[in-house]
Amino acid sequence: MLRKLALLFSVSDLRQKVFFILAMLAVFRVAAAVPLPGVDPSRLKAFLSGNQFFGLLNIFSGGVLDNLSVVMLGVGPYITASIIMQLLTMIIPQLKEMYHEEGEAGRAKFNQYSRLLTVPLALLQSYGLLVLLIRQQVIPPLDLFGYASNMIMATAGTLFLMWLGELITEKGIGNGVSLMIFAGIVSGLPRAIQQEFFTFSPEKLPLYLAFLVVGIAVIAGVVIISEGQRNVPVSYAKRIRGMRMYGGVSTHLPLRVNQAGVIPIIFAISIILFPGLIGSFLAGVPNPYVQSLSRFLIQIFNNQWAYGIVYFLLVFVFTYFYTAVTFDPKAIADNIQKQGGFILGIRPGRPTAEFLYSILNRITLAGGIFLGAVAVLPLLVQGVFGVQTLTIGGTALLIVVSVALETMKQVDAQLVMREYENL
Repeated sequence: MLRKLALLFSVSDLRQKVFFILAMLAVFRVAAAVPLPGVDPSRLKAFLSGNQFFGLLNIFSGGVLDNLSVVMLGVGPYITASIIMQLLTMIIPQLKEMYHEEGEAGRAKFNQYSRLLTVPLALLQSYGLLVLLIRQQVIPPLDLFGYASNMIMATAGTLFLMWLGELITEKGIGNGVSLMIFAGIVSGLPRAIQQEFFTFSPEKLPLYLAFLVVGIAVIAGVVIISEGQRNVPVSYAKRIRGMRMYGGVSTHLPLRVNQAGVIPIIFAISIILFPGLIGSFLAGVPNPYVQSLSRFLIQIFNNQWAYGIVYFLLVFVFTYFYTAVTFDPKAIADNIQKQGGFILGIRPGRPTAEFLYSILNRITLAGGIFLGAVAVLPLLVQGVFGVQTLTIGGTALLIVVSVALETMKQVDAQLVMREYENL
């Protein structure tokens, strides 16, 4: 590891890329530290700590809601737009063909549609967030000009961060949007450690040691499951064209255990917290029946056990759903057959697709249980250890580990490419 770091900073081109990425992340954190005028910090902190939906939104926006900064939406609308566009590929055949069959030009056009969809989503999300914050007395009431200016500023902030993310991605060392989310999550660690340090007492030492052991074990488990894959052996028949022979090689098709990534957690928490979000909006309606409905919707998931069970089941179901969206065994089987490949003991075509589907079902079972356990991990840690500040945040932990692993792979690829160039 130290050798790779030394090599990374010894190559001029790679060193410039690393410094550029660090500079862009610094710009992002500076923008995230500039708050909107008139924000009540104490009310904002109480609001975020008591609302799990906006706590998760704060994670995916890169921590920009901590002080309600001028880029208060972060990259959330862009992530939502990307997810919507991926789901639309199941409904609109033209989009599916554009993304999967038209190569780099098609994916570039697909990404442009995602950017355009980000603008209306950012406007809608900024309006809803402003209305909710005003009702919670986090910010003072706004007139029409105040709404318009804040919505335009929030949308411009999202587009600015999206541009920064693409600049980072172009350098080839990690995904820009993921790295900004990573930076936002990691930036909160010193504050949490400081808060625990000032409340430390010798009686809590065994608790902290047990917490540290569990944390290391969880990180190791996340790495193992994130990197775990089932290799399906694929052989290619020999073909003779003219005086040359092609094929006759054996390779493998990698099927990842966690094929869906963190997307099922996003879907699940959006659904399970939607009733509470509606209840928060209805709380300001001056009607006793509407207010009673609002209290019911807010309190229905206050039971941590009920919330945890439903959350786990939703994550498990959406893991299968999103895996089915992103991985098509029939298309994979057709591509293998067209290239003259086959799986030993399995006939090409439909039997190969059914074989891949059965394997995918089994490994997705493990992936779904893993994602569900990661999602409810903060509830378990808070219940067992009683630690509210240093919690092993499941979603945040999954993002941090996944981004770190992906960035390390891209750095290794850059280093290997430089070594080949030297040879």
